[in-house]
Amino acid sequence: MVDSALLLPAPPPRDHERNEMWVDEQIWGHRLWDSQSSWLLFLEFLNVAEASHREGRLLDERGCYYPLEFKPFQRMILRNILFNNEMLFRISQRFPDSNSAWAEWLTWMRDNARGVRSPDFSYLKTRFASFQQFASLVAMLRASAVENETNRRWTTRFVFPFGPNALYEDLDVRPDGSLERQYINFGRTGELLYMMLCRATGVVRLRANLAEVFSGQNPWNTVVGLFQPQASADELQTRDKSYLPYRAHPRFDGLAEDWQQILELCLPGFDALPHLVTLSAFHVILYQLHLAVEWCGETRPVHFICEVVAPKKTLVRELSALNYQENTRLPQRAVEAYIKRIEESEEWRQAAAQPGAFSTCQNVLRERVRWPNDHIDYDGPNDPSSLMGELRRKALARHRHHVANIHRNYGRDVGLVSKRGTNKLRYAPTDPLLKALILANVPQRMEYKEFLSRLYSRYGLVFGDLEAGHVLEGGEYDRKAFQANAERLEQRLGSLGMLRRLSDACAYVQNPFSRNTP
Repeated sequence: MVDSALLLPAPPPRDHERNEMWVDEQIWGHRLWDSQSSWLLFLEFLNVAEASHREGRLLDERGCYYPLEFKPFQRMILRNILFNNEMLFRISQRFPDSNSAWAEWLTWMRDNARGVRSPDFSYLKTRFASFQQFASLVAMLRASAVENETNRRWTTRFVFPFGPNALYEDLDVRPDGSLERQYINFGRTGELLYMMLCRATGVVRLRANLAEVFSGQNPWNTVVGLFQPQASADELQTRDKSYLPYRAHPRFDGLAEDWQQILELCLPGFDALPHLVTLSAFHVILYQLHLAVEWCGETRPVHFICEVVAPKKTLVRELSALNYQENTRLPQRAVEAYIKRIEESEEWRQAAAQPGAFSTCQNVLRERVRWPNDHIDYDGPNDPSSLMGELRRKALARHRHHVANIHRNYGRDVGLVSKRGTNKLRYAPTDPLLKALILANVPQRMEYKEFLSRLYSRYGLVFGDLEAGHVLEGGEYDRKAFQANAERLEQRLGSLGMLRRLSDACAYVQNPFSRNTP
């Protein structure tokens, strides 16, 4: 069950007037957004964290749980140079003389740059040895763009997060040249991720390590800074109103522990970032499913029966597909349980028994879930039962649009969910996910069976027979099938260089990046 002592009051309705109801948000927060990839989720988080770090309050809410406020960079000059600038390469080829090329390009940018009040790019001439060098560096940074293969408009393309100079929010340029915040690529889930880390235990240690990410002490961050005026006239707009309903939660702590382990490895360059990206989206899945189980009032733990892909169909594959379907239904069941809790509440029963029950029940729902409201009229029968039925129908329809897809979309993106070798989705972790889990859980080395037990206790991941015995009924449990599955995982980790079998027949999972690895 959900611990009511950890629940925070909902924000005032005026802060989210465009929301037609407030159901998913009271279970998971505002908001879980399925259209964000794991990298975009991470970039959104970085924007919030960098803005907070700039103001001296990184991962520190200072006792104020709502609203989260921050001022991310817009960096329209940089974005015009990198992504709204196709003429650059044509000019570089047509004008071998640097002065002529600069003159032609500056004239073109003055007429074509968008979202910039004073499109004067002449400062760039003093930053680079030649126009050709400038063009080469632009091409290099363009190639580093996150998810460069996707067909996005230029205002929603994002350079790799080399440091603070490379971070900016999701914007669009209106026809009149003004800027408008977008919620397509940055849907606020990154803001929830930031608040989850703020409320985790042990956040002080994590804060110190994360601050290094924003120090900007690397050559690439310096290079990106060359494209921007020294005294940037970036107009920072306050962003706010994201809402996380819980003061604390074990899932927040698990997320922070994994981040801490990755950052303390001190991996070279930007090698830690892909692992943080993978683990962040994975923990959003865990957060959604664990909260769903709590709202449903179930005691059975969240688990993922993971198949290590075999040449032929196995029992583990079938059980994994069934397990995936059960977990997919959990968030919808949580919404139904939340609405049922309202229907069975004493407040609703009293309202339904009063004279003028329909009007009173409408007021109860407006107070609890902000529906029906002035924008969304209810035109069904004037009785409480029909009103509750319509709420349930609309809430579930709304839920299916985005929140219900988190488990599938994020699961596939991080390498937890797959169709490989079959036409059914099931849990079949990929090598990048397995590597991230090892780096986050194996300080130096760990006995293989202990490692499997740790994956189950921390995340609910089931590979071997001992863990399967905790979650499966007797008729479903085939010891030999899961033993073979664990053996395939052992072979796979060995091929990745992350497992060794010693002469005493003991297998050890090893972290190759640990400074103390024997």
